[in-house]
Amino acid sequence: MLSVEQMNEIKELQASCEDDGGFELKLNWDMLATRKEGTKDDFFHYENGQLVGFLGIYGFGTKVELCGMVHPNWRRKGIFTGLLKEAIKEAQNRGTRQILLNAPAGSESAKGFLETVPNRYFVTEYQMKWDGTAPPSSEGVILRHSTERDNPLEIRLEVECFGFLEQEAATYHQELKESSSENFYIVEAYGEPVGKMRVDHPNGEAWIYGFAILPEYQGKGIGRKALSCIIAEEDKAGRPLFLEVEAKNAHALRLYESCGFKSYHAQDYYEYLL
Repeated sequence: MLSVEQMNEIKELQASCEDDGGFELKLNWDMLATRKEGTKDDFFHYENGQLVGFLGIYGFGTKVELCGMVHPNWRRKGIFTGLLKEAIKEAQNRGTRQILLNAPAGSESAKGFLETVPNRYFVTEYQMKWDGTAPPSSEGVILRHSTERDNPLEIRLEVECFGFLEQEAATYHQELKESSSENFYIVEAYGEPVGKMRVDHPNGEAWIYGFAILPEYQGKGIGRKALSCIIAEEDKAGRPLFLEVEAKNAHALRLYESCGFKSYHAQDYYEYLL
């Protein structure tokens, strides 16, 4: 578990890096705030008592994402290389089957570093914000809060829509529900549970995660209606609404755009080659 002091140090370092580079880092603050005691997920480098390097492991089953940074005044000194070696070793000790390196699409320093380590481009993820466009009708679709009886469906959706193995999906789902303060929703279409989404509310905003509809129900307008439900709810509460989508999922990208979501930032992911 990270201390308040550590969290503040990470925020200060993030601000210095973003101000210098003109990009946004994806440090998954919801996950940083709920680190488990005794788990080595975060790696720090200090110089003269100042945090100048940080790297975090973010686990999703047996896949992990790594995101970190080094203060502009302390780059090209091998600091990030050292942090990455520690994190890779820790991930391998856990039996990780895939390691993804997360880099802001506009970061020249990240691109330069990636040229020094074995990797291949994997995917680009876009952050999108709802622009206030009136949502389409949600008739026939409702969102309700998830209950324990929905666990099999939620696990199935992780497997069929996000590529998890069944056991890792079950473990990830259980850990998420135990540690997260997010709202877990089930999408029902005409009385049948067919999908899910999670909604978090950091800093007065609303963020949609893990949105999925069973493959056999896709292409029927259910996803659009489910988005309409959550847009109406969050708009009524006065919260700006955001989500993330992978660029390779062209259907999802078009779906979000049709509901008034516009891309404003991108993160590139590279698979580390072991």
